[in-house]
Amino acid sequence: MSISPIYGWLRRDLSRYAAWLLMLASLLLPMLVQAGNRMAGNPSPYLAQHGKDPVHWREWRPEVIAEARRGNRLILVSLGYYACHWCHVMQRETWADREVAKFVNANFIAVKVDREVNAGLDAALQGFSERTRGVAGWPLNVFLTPEGYPLLALTYVPRDDFLQVAKALAERWRRESNSLSRLARQAARPATRRAITDLPQAFLTTAKAEADMLRGGFGQTAKFPMTPQLLALLEMHARKPDPTLDEFLRLTLGQMITGGLRDHVAGGFFRYTVDPDWSEPHFEKMLYDNALLAVLYLRAAEVLEEPRYTGIGLETVDLMLAEMGARRGSAADGLVASLSAVDDQGREGGGYLWAREEIERVLDAADYALVERVWGLDRAAVFELGYLPHEVRPASEQERTRLAPVLARLKTLRQQRAIPRDEKVLTGWNGLALAALCAAARADPRYRQDADALYAFVRARLWDGRRLVKGVSGGKALPGAELEDYAYLAYGLSHYVALTGRADAKRFLHTLLEAGWKRFHDGKDFRMEEASMLASSHADPWEDGPTPAPAAILAAVSQAAGGPGLSKRGAQALASARVAATGSPLWRATLANSE
Repeated sequence: MSISPIYGWLRRDLSRYAAWLLMLASLLLPMLVQAGNRMAGNPSPYLAQHGKDPVHWREWRPEVIAEARRGNRLILVSLGYYACHWCHVMQRETWADREVAKFVNANFIAVKVDREVNAGLDAALQGFSERTRGVAGWPLNVFLTPEGYPLLALTYVPRDDFLQVAKALAERWRRESNSLSRLARQAARPATRRAITDLPQAFLTTAKAEADMLRGGFGQTAKFPMTPQLLALLEMHARKPDPTLDEFLRLTLGQMITGGLRDHVAGGFFRYTVDPDWSEPHFEKMLYDNALLAVLYLRAAEVLEEPRYTGIGLETVDLMLAEMGARRGSAADGLVASLSAVDDQGREGGGYLWAREEIERVLDAADYALVERVWGLDRAAVFELGYLPHEVRPASEQERTRLAPVLARLKTLRQQRAIPRDEKVLTGWNGLALAALCAAARADPRYRQDADALYAFVRARLWDGRRLVKGVSGGKALPGAELEDYAYLAYGLSHYVALTGRADAKRFLHTLLEAGWKRFHDGKDFRMEEASMLASSHADPWEDGPTPAPAAILAAVSQAAGGPGLSKRGAQALASARVAATGSPLWRATLANSE
């Protein structure tokens, strides 16, 4: 046999074989991509940082539920955010571990969620964790049934503990999936809770009972600013002066600015302290905290007639512009979501802590003696990386004046340190920032230009003429704006209209409010998202969290906005919500304060 016929046969056969391989690859490639980690290059910095995890992370999309139902597989939803310290720890310990990843990939559909982008989902699952475990927070890891019912929630746990729980749950699901699904459906039924009578009085009574009258704030363990509650108490005190509230507000506001919650070097506030004395913070700085606290201090300066609070409020706004402006020092491109708790070397607090020798090296003997006493440098450092400048011992006003140039010197030195930022520009949080800039402009007209710049950015980049985007990141729009985005931006716009009287801003405010009602109110009540993928969602739009209840904000701004339609709807919604309010009155502060 000649070679040429064989060659021709092989060529035809190989051609058919190659075509078959290409067809097979076209079928398998989507499955292979689907099975892998999809986070690399995500516009959310939090999701993108998980792009190299061996866990096959997916985004929260409808196809996740569809795939889970087809395979009768549990869904692991892991929620966190870029600036979160314990989220970083769990990534290093657990999600980067190949044994954990192998087990998770084989037994669950793994979903990573930026809680700042999917706030409605986060609120629902935080509520589930609170109800079933008595705790909530980030990172939050929730196992869902294929139908989308929450089954089990975990906050941060060490690697071995997580793997033990995951293995036990996977084994039980294989044996008892029907009974576990039934339990999850039963757990989703809302509990019957007694309605609150006279919500404003109930809130006031509960707040006084929970107040720490020795150290300020609420509770006896970790201390959070709880700005919605403080704002409500401040306005109640303004309407009807109360000596107990006056004492509590002054104590709390003072503790938050002299202790470790505040960054004494550059201004602004950390998210919370782990101790009841306001001394030991987790070091993330959130835009929403700083915007709301700026509003709080500037308003407190008026109500409590305390000029120092004006300086703190303006200092906080300066921090927002200098370190959180997408274009640093400016609001023209919006403000970013947060500054990380860890520095560019992965060290918690690395951007803010000082070795004693560093401080001693840059100060003369007299200045060092002052900071040694006030900042407690004669004691052992609480943090591994050194000391956090704050008033460990009370300082007099004269000493605070002497400390100002010392802090300015440290601020200059600290500019050499790199503190990573979450570069997302979120619509709702920029609405809160707009309110802060307007409050600052009323105290000092030089901030008017910053308020104008942020307003122009919102109109140009966050509103498409019909709806809001969730935000922008990496030059891309983030879809899926939620109730909080419409509510908080309306709140900021109401402040801007009051400041400027601009007719175009007032028209935009009314348009935004109408869109919010249309998209998030079903004729009976508000919902946090336009559509939820959870089978049952218990996110309460009238409940305060670190930020005010979005339903209460949207309704209150509508009531005050003018025009019979919006005002009537807002008033009716607030009245109905007050009558139907249940649970702890402390978490209904914004609603209780609405009139």
